[in-house]
Amino acid sequence: CEVENQQVIEDLLHHKNLEGKDYGIIHFDSPDERGIDVALLYKKSAFIPNSFKSHRLLLINDEGFRDYSRDQLVVGGFLDNEQFYFIVNHWPSRSGGEARSKPNRIQAAKLNKRIIDSISKMNTSAKIISMGDLNDDPISDSLKKILKTKGNLKNLEEGDLYNPMEQLFKKGVGSLAYRDKWNLFDQLFFTASLMSRNRATYTFWKAAVFTPSYLVDPSGKYKGYPLRTYAGGSYIGGYSDHFPVYLYLIKEAQAP
Repeated sequence: CEVENQQVIEDLLHHKNLEGKDYGIIHFDSPDERGIDVALLYKKSAFIPNSFKSHRLLLINDEGFRDYSRDQLVVGGFLDNEQFYFIVNHWPSRSGGEARSKPNRIQAAKLNKRIIDSISKMNTSAKIISMGDLNDDPISDSLKKILKTKGNLKNLEEGDLYNPMEQLFKKGVGSLAYRDKWNLFDQLFFTASLMSRNRATYTFWKAAVFTPSYLVDPSGKYKGYPLRTYAGGSYIGGYSDHFPVYLYLIKEAQAP
């Protein structure tokens, strides 16, 4: 969800550790002023895309001019013969302060809700997963008031959005740190249809933040933080200032 261009992704897939894994790419250029895009990588053997569209996020700044940000990428397709929809996000940053930049993320959440509502209108039981760097926490207004995500399974009803990252956040789990405060901006949330009790279809099992030792700064001022590639203009040789997040979808194995 922070991609410079398609060439960067192609270079990644040509790395010796990924070459031959047969990954596909879905990518569109965003109008973002820093040149940042979003993209979806998928295993061709497991997922067959049948629709993809880039949705523009229109923002107007205080001076009345357009504020260019990332598009939201929507990809539909068959995951082992089940129709899924994935929305890839990178919402506007907190540059200028959380409160001042909040309206931009509210607009991003509204766009996300319109996309989810339009898919659900065609199919009320659609399996939709929205994911990415939201630059907001699971308890922020963009998620709780606009998207009305729920973090408790007991309260989950048909048509609701479940955010498993909310409980992780309340336990103190984060994907990035700033001035010794942890945030969980990197999130995955989805429609209640993924909590189905039908064992023959994909169902959500659990979500987590990926924190193996090689992604963690081992010493110094930022010990325990994500190990960055650059810090203060110097090359550190790490991976990112964010930890990745992931979720498991499971279903009953079919007899051969």
